[in-house]
Amino acid sequence: MKTARAKPQKKRGERGARLDIRDVARHANVSIATVSRTINGVPTVNAALTQRVWKAVRELNYYPNTQARALVSGRSKLFGLIISEITNPFFPELIHGFEDIAVQNGYEILLGSTSHDPARMEQCIRRMLERDVDGVAVMTFGIEEPFLQELAARNIPLVLVDTPSVSPLIKTLHVDYKQGIRQGVQHLAVLGHQRIAFITGPLNLRSAQLRKAAFVSSMEEIGLEPAAATLMEGDHTLEGGVRAAQALLQLPHQPTAVMCSNDMTAIGVLKQVHRAGLSVPADLSVIGFDDIHMTEFVYPPLTTVQMSRTDLARAAFDLLRSSVEAAKDAKQHESRKIPTTLTVRQSTGFPRGTKLPEKKNPGNGAKRSSAKSPSAKPQ
Repeated sequence: MKTARAKPQKKRGERGARLDIRDVARHANVSIATVSRTINGVPTVNAALTQRVWKAVRELNYYPNTQARALVSGRSKLFGLIISEITNPFFPELIHGFEDIAVQNGYEILLGSTSHDPARMEQCIRRMLERDVDGVAVMTFGIEEPFLQELAARNIPLVLVDTPSVSPLIKTLHVDYKQGIRQGVQHLAVLGHQRIAFITGPLNLRSAQLRKAAFVSSMEEIGLEPAAATLMEGDHTLEGGVRAAQALLQLPHQPTAVMCSNDMTAIGVLKQVHRAGLSVPADLSVIGFDDIHMTEFVYPPLTTVQMSRTDLARAAFDLLRSSVEAAKDAKQHESRKIPTTLTVRQSTGFPRGTKLPEKKNPGNGAKRSSAKSPSAKPQ
């Protein structure tokens, strides 16, 4: 007759075994209150007891209940991050930077993507409110004020881009579009370009309006006025870049260079120029904006205005955390400036038809001068 074998007991912390704060208290031989205060970072807990609690947490492979901790601390340690275009590589790079910084500082993030759809924006905000976020960074580079009133009415700290602050709870990031775009225009002017086009983003976005204004004023600085036909509205997509390039290449007086409101538009321009049997930069110089990672690997590598995702992520997180952790009477209007700068690669060159000065070759019939060059080294 076979004897029944006792089933092996699962160790605490393995899958299927549920742990709670009481298990940690028994293992550490301390009170439940001591475990609670330790996990929630209460500084008055004895140092020796704190070590025992965290040792028990590690040995049991215990994961504190974040919702329970939020009830004790009054904070969810959760920040919302709302972006507009998850398909644009700029935003995944921004998300990665924001999450890295948040996790390093003990916060989690709740992500929402709007695709510039008002209904999805409303859903994102509802999710943020349901999860009781401590603050929200709205990195849509658009004008979303009507949808943000609900968050502001509940005293939830916000960080917005390119939007004037109307409340101490709303912090702002101001991108210095003029700096990088001005460098791009001057770079093209030095190469000899005069017919320079600009493909904007959707002009209902404040960031697109600011980039267009920066381009026009930069052209005026060098004494040029862009023709109306060369100021084209795009949509910040590859397909939009293709369509804009098609229109530009059909103009009677084609531009010799084009600046784009973002890199995805510029990559679309590269594609259409190649389709038309032309080349960059021999027939058309192209400059993008954002400096996403792939711009180094397209052909030719793209000259672009860099806007650092790391700078944006760090500034947005710091402003949110300062709003959450500052005393109520210490909260005040605050903003950060995000710089931009031109990164020159291989998609810009001299205008087509430019005659460069010929270099004299002494071995090709030219007389060799017996006078030494002023920079020549003595033998």
